[in-house]
Amino acid sequence: MTHIVSESCIRCKYTDCVDVCPVDCFREGPNMLVIDPDECIDCAVCIPECPVNAIYAEEDVPADQLQFIKINAELSRAAGWKSITKRKAALPDADEWKDKTDKLSELVR
Repeated sequence: MTHIVSESCIRCKYTDCVDVCPVDCFREGPNMLVIDPDECIDCAVCIPECPVNAIYAEEDVPADQLQFIKINAELSRAAGWKSITKRKAALPDADEWKDKTDKLSELVR
């Protein structure tokens, strides 16, 4: 099993989670993070670090977020989605987006 980053991360991109990851499995895109399923060791230390509760164990992904299992796998291998290993500032308008839902159309691939 692996963990995934869900829709809540879109347009927020808080990076608290990357500081605690022991295997550097996070990948950074323009406005979201994803987890590389081949690198994740299922340790779960990232889950409580996410301020928008965007990270789930694969078996706990809510039904309305299941498409993010595939999205994480695809984007973790996409050109331009590079490994992120150190915390950095969230997106400038992250606080405005953190409580919004239905953000998939906002994802920049």
